[in-house]
Amino acid sequence: MHLDVQDLRNFYYRSTLGRAAQKAVRDELLELWPEATGQTVVGFGFAVPLLRPYLAEARRVVALMPGPQGVMPWPAGMANVSVLCEETLWPIATGHADRLVIMHGLETSERPSDVLEEASRVLGPGGRAVFIVPHRSGMWSRSDKTPFGFGRPYSTGQLEGLLKQHGFMPERHRATLYQPPSHKRFWRKTGALLESFGKTVSPVMAGGVLIVEASKRVQAPNGPGVGTRVKRPLGVLAPSPEAVPA
Repeated sequence: MHLDVQDLRNFYYRSTLGRAAQKAVRDELLELWPEATGQTVVGFGFAVPLLRPYLAEARRVVALMPGPQGVMPWPAGMANVSVLCEETLWPIATGHADRLVIMHGLETSERPSDVLEEASRVLGPGGRAVFIVPHRSGMWSRSDKTPFGFGRPYSTGQLEGLLKQHGFMPERHRATLYQPPSHKRFWRKTGALLESFGKTVSPVMAGGVLIVEASKRVQAPNGPGVGTRVKRPLGVLAPSPEAVPA
């Protein structure tokens, strides 16, 4: 079940915990994709907290928000780029997206396979997608104080296996949100330190959010070719017996 867009907005833009989560996840995304000059960047679910760095340089930024969640205008003070859409029918032309970010759009969907099929459709050849989901082993998936405490959490193997089933090739993965999902001031002050520490011991201390970057598999064309086999194709280059001088 999708969360309400008002609850998502209040968490990411009106709470200290949400702003800390936004920064931690966005920093990881920027390490994967430091720029998107001249590219079409599409977000699905509630990906807008991560898309602002690409507004100035991307050719186009589109924020798709599924109907069960609802939509809000974004970004504030600029021309709106957010669109309300059907969960499995996006108003994006086939192969049009160069970069795709999905956050709070996969784990909360009752039709995750159809969401991935649509993601594969809109992503162009050579395009890349980032899937951001609650980490099954992390603290954030066990707390309903944040949006990552709702929906279906994934392990790395589960998410990568699902992506492969729908035409994606996992390339890189990482985790973030090692700080506890608490609004208490002590944890907010030590959040940055815990994020830095967590990255060094991530096999032991699981982050609350799993991030997987994947590319789109492109099948070899199966178009029509030569239907018959040509015998001695170079025979035309050899002189015939009649042409040999006496």
